[in-house]
Amino acid sequence: MRGKIIITTKERYELTDITSEVEEIVKNNNLENGIITVFVPHSTAAILLTENEEGLKKDWIDFFKNLVAGKNFLHDRIDNNADSHLLSGLLGQGKVLPVKNKKIVRGTWQNIFLAEFDGPRERSVEVVVIS
Repeated sequence: MRGKIIITTKERYELTDITSEVEEIVKNNNLENGIITVFVPHSTAAILLTENEEGLKKDWIDFFKNLVAGKNFLHDRIDNNADSHLLSGLLGQGKVLPVKNKKIVRGTWQNIFLAEFDGPRERSVEVVVIS
């Protein structure tokens, strides 16, 4: 059982809340209890759990940019996106989340985000449902 989400990002660094789309996939697959994997098959994007609050989203983007600012990465000689690969690797391209009583188990303020580090691009997110 699975589902796929397609997102078109507009900025080089961007956070897109995909919580409702992931919840819809859980609902459509009739998962009562189990786990889901949320995976982005791209080496310059990641999956992040955080609060959907505008100030915090900007804080995250600023944090990411500051983390890699002013560095002389060797990979940039090829295609100038070493920062994107490194940030993706640090955050990780996937998360595993429990499902209990047809609901994704997450904290009150935890939403599921696609973190874009090399946009704008079209991204896919694979959701696998396991009962």
